[in-house]
Amino acid sequence: MDRELESDAGDGAPPEADGVIELRLYIAGQTPKSVAALANLRRVCEENIAAGRYRIEVIDLVEQPARARTDQIVAIPTLVRRLPAPLRKVIGDLSNADRVLVGLQIDP
Repeated sequence: MDRELESDAGDGAPPEADGVIELRLYIAGQTPKSVAALANLRRVCEENIAAGRYRIEVIDLVEQPARARTDQIVAIPTLVRRLPAPLRKVIGDLSNADRVLVGLQIDP
């Protein structure tokens, strides 16, 4: 599973526009922990980041195991904020929204 989830920009603007937060979630298959992490991430983004201001890419390491090494992922699920720099990582099921936001240095 390699997929991208974009928030609804509403105007068809590309997500690469300035100020867009790019997130990458590493999971391993459709385990309960992976499914929960994705659901929690969607909830955190929808409740704390304006629509059109974030982009989520999901990388399934079962399908692409080499990505774990190249992207230096040591635990799953791992959420990586790619943009804006610097790169930030949060490990876990992302159930604590406050912890996720602090870890990613995102102000709601």
